[in-house]
Amino acid sequence: MFVSRRNKGGIIAAAAIAAAALVTSALPAHAETGVTSSTIKLGITVPLTGAAAPGYNKVPAAMKAYFDYVNANGGVNGRKIQLVIKDDAYSPAQTLSVTNDLILKDKVFALVGTLGTANNEATTRLVNSHGVPRLFVNTGFSGFADMKKYPTTFPLFPSYATEAKAMGKYIADNLAGHKVALIYQDDDFGADALKGFATAGTSFVAKIPYSALSQADPSVVGKWITSIATAQADTVIMFGVTSATGALAGGLYKAGLIGKVQMILGSVGSDGTTLKGLLGPLAPALAGSIAASFLPSPSDATDEYVNLFKSVNAQYNAGAAFDNNVLVGMNSAMLTVQALRAAGANPTRASLMKAIEAKGSTWASAAFSPILYSAKSHVGYTGYWFGKLGTDGNAVSVDGPGKYTLYTTDSGTAPVVKSSPARTAMPAKGLPTN
Repeated sequence: MFVSRRNKGGIIAAAAIAAAALVTSALPAHAETGVTSSTIKLGITVPLTGAAAPGYNKVPAAMKAYFDYVNANGGVNGRKIQLVIKDDAYSPAQTLSVTNDLILKDKVFALVGTLGTANNEATTRLVNSHGVPRLFVNTGFSGFADMKKYPTTFPLFPSYATEAKAMGKYIADNLAGHKVALIYQDDDFGADALKGFATAGTSFVAKIPYSALSQADPSVVGKWITSIATAQADTVIMFGVTSATGALAGGLYKAGLIGKVQMILGSVGSDGTTLKGLLGPLAPALAGSIAASFLPSPSDATDEYVNLFKSVNAQYNAGAAFDNNVLVGMNSAMLTVQALRAAGANPTRASLMKAIEAKGSTWASAAFSPILYSAKSHVGYTGYWFGKLGTDGNAVSVDGPGKYTLYTTDSGTAPVVKSSPARTAMPAKGLPTN
């Protein structure tokens, strides 16, 4: 059949339009970066290698395990959650590089649980410029609650300033007269702690800063021990990552001071399973060390969130010992699922952030203090409890198993208030339906 050039062109154009219509119909009605009709893609940066990796490297697998559990039970509004994990070795420069890949190459919908104070600071300009939600960052730096500077960032942990104030209150109530030394990571992580201790009026016989990752250097640890001994400290606070706690414990042991100096460990550096892995046969010597936490003890068999997350861990993260890092990862994942559900059937980055501000304070969470999210606040949790490490490495509340006294305050000058915990009941089978 003969077709004129003009008609042939019209047929080609019509065919092209028809093909485009087919492609368009295969796409979701509303498309957003990282969201398809069947998936939602999220990203996380975390040290899987390097001196800071022990313990932290368990967080993303725990998050993925909970997401897999949710996916196996229908996903979120019919979509499966995908988690892209990037190793940054706790190096801010590497964090920037891999975050750039997550945003521009992997095209994630949002970041979740990104770890480290300096690491998150390094990516802020990039994240802000692309309007990428940065959910439940794995750091307690109080500055991230500044909504003008970090408009897409949602802190979750109580701030390090809050933690230091709570520690100061605990020391004043229980260890008055002790000679206390402080070891702290010398960046905004440690600066936040110094601010909190100053507000609490805590005095120190020695303040010992160290550079991030330098805990791997035996000469650095040796200087810590010399400073502690010279100051005749009988109590030492470690405000650093778990590998730094392990290095301190090893140094105290070599100096014959383990068990003679009361150790107080910040929430960041007190995971029992990780410490056992680092210290081996020396780990039981940490029994009696005081530790702060905002989540229930991983060994608390009476806690419904612990039991649910243990079950998920056994089924979807087989081989991983259940500990505080797993608890942190799964708790953040549960909050993420609630945020994604609340963002709507066709979520956008904007609707996700608005949903967190509007509803985040009501969501189920394993932590004992409420979340303070609103249109005017990106402050997360505000309270800690104190326990003592047992020979198994897990902290048991100083009030007894399953009993918690919460020390609640803010990052500023508000007093520390002691109270009983209160939280939202866990949703059926740990599957949010909001």
